[in-house]
Parts: sequence; C-alpha cells; structure tokens
Amino acid sequence: MTPRDCLDEAFRRLSRGVADRRHAFHTPTFATIGPDGAPEARTLVLRGFDAAARTIRLHSDARSGKVVALLRDPRCALHLYDAGAKLQIRLSGAAEVLGDERAEAAWQASRDFSRMCYAIEPGPGTPVAEPPPAPRDAEAGRPHFRVIAMVFDVMDWLELAHDGHRRARFDWRAGALRSDWLVP
Repeated sequence: MTPRDCLDEAFRRLSRGVADRRHAFHTPTFATIGPDGAPEARTLVLRGFDAAARTIRLHSDARSGKVVALLRDPRCALHLYDAGAKLQIRLSGAAEVLGDERAEAAWQASRDFSRMCYAIEPGPGTPVAEPPPAPRDAEAGRPHFRVIAMVFDVMDWLELAHDGHRRARFDWRAGALRSDWLVP
C-alpha cells in the first residue's frame, strides 16, 4: 500500500459517508476553538464532500456556538473513525459559514425532518427550565440554516492492524501535495 492508496481510500470513505447514513463516516466529530481558546467538539452529519476542492459540507443553526466560534476563528478540525475498519481520519483546515445560494440549495435538498431542527426556539445553547417542544414547522427554520464549508489542508490517516499500524500525513499547505509515512 502506498500513501496514494491511503488517500484514495480516505476519499472513497468520505464520499460514502455522505451517501450512506449507516456508514461510520456519516457522523464525524467537528472541533472549533471556543471563546476561551479551548477546543470544542461535537458530532455533525457529513452532508457533502468535494475531493478536488478538498471541501467538506456540514449544516448548522446560525445561532449555535460552532457558528459563533467559526466567525471568530475559522480554524477547525474533523475527526472520523470507522471501528470496523480500524481506520481514523483527521482533517484540519478552515471553514466558512455560508448563508448564500449554496445554503439555499442545501436547504431545498433537505428533508422536512431535518429542516425542523433549525426551527427550535429559543436558539441552541440557551438555558431553559425544561426541554422545549419539538418544532413542527419545517419552513420556520430557514432563517437560521447555514452551511459550513470546511476546506482541509492537512489529512492524517491511521490504520490500526495486528501486523503493524500504518500512518500517513497528506499536506497541501505549501500548494502541492506532500505525503509522508509517519510513525503511528
């Protein structure tokens, strides 16, 4: 196996994570930098992947802490793990929060069940005396819906195996791809 094989496999799994809600990569952990400078991680749904642009698409409520964090500091990371394959992928880069025509296209492609998540009142993270009722109006969430477009410039690939773990790093920060084997 070459580093290129690892990269190709990672990209296949990312694509599959978008298309298959049962795939391990469908719900990665997304990390941002919190207001106190500490990392904040949460699980999101992988909504899109463009291999050529190295772009990951995620959805969020505009009122959420992750959107506030990204507007303050766009640096972020994504962690994906497939326990069955014993494969971990870590991506780091920067994200942009979109409320433009790309967000509108993503909104239109979403199911009503997903849309209702963005109609919750009050906004995410607001302290309340008891959990609010589930929203019933899918269209009420549109003003709060945002797309997070993460462009990654570093990928760390780790495969755990009885005959020896393998780790590779892929780095696009200098412009051209640099790939290296690393000690796991």
